[in-house]
Amino acid sequence: MRLISKSISCPHCGHHQHVTIDTSAGDQEYYDDCRICCNPIHIRMHVDDNRRTVQLFIDTDDEQVY
Repeated sequence: MRLISKSISCPHCGHHQHVTIDTSAGDQEYYDDCRICCNPIHIRMHVDDNRRTVQLFIDTDDEQVY
């Protein structure tokens, strides 16, 4: 298990908070609630093992990707 801690900003209220993510499972997509406004935060994670990088994409539940 490879756990890392990242600071994110809620797309609803802007509050900064820390999330702990497990990078051992590869790419992931999940929801976490903001600790201040309780709105859902959509979190997508991309793990690039070749470059040894992790990218987090944070958006609201109602944003659409075209």
